[in-house]
Amino acid sequence: MKLHCEVEVVSRHLPALGLRNRGKGVRAVVSLCQQAPRTPPGPRAGGERGGSHPACLFISTLKDKRGTRYELKENIEQFFTKFVDEGKATVRLKEPPVDICLSKASSSSLKSFLSAVRLAHRGCDVEAPLSTLTPVKTSEFEKFKTKMVITSKKDYPLSKNFPYSLEHLQTSYCGLVRVDMRMLCLKNLRKLDLSHNHIKKLPATIGDLIHLQELNLNDNHLESFSVALCQSTLQKSLQSLDISKNKIKALPVQFCQLRELTYLKLDDNELIRLPFKMGQLRNLRFLSAARNKLPFLPSEFKNLSLEYLDLFGNTFEQPKVLPVIHLQMPLTLLESSARTILYNRIPYGSHIIPFHLCQDLDTAKTCVCGRYSISSFIQGTTTMNLHSVAHTVVLVDNMGGTEAPVISYFCSLACYVNSCDMFK
Repeated sequence: MKLHCEVEVVSRHLPALGLRNRGKGVRAVVSLCQQAPRTPPGPRAGGERGGSHPACLFISTLKDKRGTRYELKENIEQFFTKFVDEGKATVRLKEPPVDICLSKASSSSLKSFLSAVRLAHRGCDVEAPLSTLTPVKTSEFEKFKTKMVITSKKDYPLSKNFPYSLEHLQTSYCGLVRVDMRMLCLKNLRKLDLSHNHIKKLPATIGDLIHLQELNLNDNHLESFSVALCQSTLQKSLQSLDISKNKIKALPVQFCQLRELTYLKLDDNELIRLPFKMGQLRNLRFLSAARNKLPFLPSEFKNLSLEYLDLFGNTFEQPKVLPVIHLQMPLTLLESSARTILYNRIPYGSHIIPFHLCQDLDTAKTCVCGRYSISSFIQGTTTMNLHSVAHTVVLVDNMGGTEAPVISYFCSLACYVNSCDMFK
């Protein structure tokens, strides 16, 4: 029985000696082996199963293929399995006093392996076939592949799984119409490239790839980017997103919850607007949304701090001379309550208030004074020089322009009057 993972063996004597461990695991094959008898054995039933001779733990690495053996029977002090679903666990031995830290393992394989180790510790029969105490072959370590690039249908694996240890997977020009669910089991994946396929919809379970930093969906048939993905663990991990050359008309308001984004490509879609809360993407440095159908930019766009910006080929409108007035006097109870919740940053959710009210709060307009409005506001447009938010700006048209219209909201007539110089 073997487990492919990264292993770090930490001596508990090191702190007493004023020393520290390396703090980094190495690729290894961890085997549950049948110990060889000390005297020539007679015939026994059961094949290579535990029982006659105690099982032991055998750890082999690429540098040490002969491996190191650890006794298991009544020799385990404690199991640490809090993060077993992430492919991590620690086995604390009594003698020698070491912690065997396992990581980057398949969670299902790790659970089965630990169950067998527990049986070996108790001296019980292990139902799984046990390995022999022999040096591990170099070919065993090929299963630790971290990068795979597939650029044609004929090379796409249909009958076998992807190596669980993959950190970078590219499957381009493979004719995929949906995301292969086997990819979503690659818990160590950091870069996923599905460009140049025919994918129409993304499964919400992509958000379960907790280490995913780069996602490339260029040149597919996507029509939307789901709210579920925006509210998944991608909020903390995703740094680069390419969804150019698709059929997306709008991004959800929740898209701006992906606040670790530094690189965003939206070119060649059918976007008619950018999210209201665009300014919340404070880490964004590269933004390209060329050749879409944007008539204007959202008011919070001016809060961005970019190194590169490309908005060429959009259908920007000329700013309107007169504002659009939607003021309500007096304010409705809904408007007044919503403004209070947002201004005081009172937490809300669908488990507290109705879902449609959550949507109203999520799409609230931000006034230039910093306050919010739901349905009572004044809307005006002005032009903004894009160099005020980006160091490098691609011209927005063939006339050499670097200005674009920005929509602004005002929560009251007083705010509009005080800011009327913006419209001159």
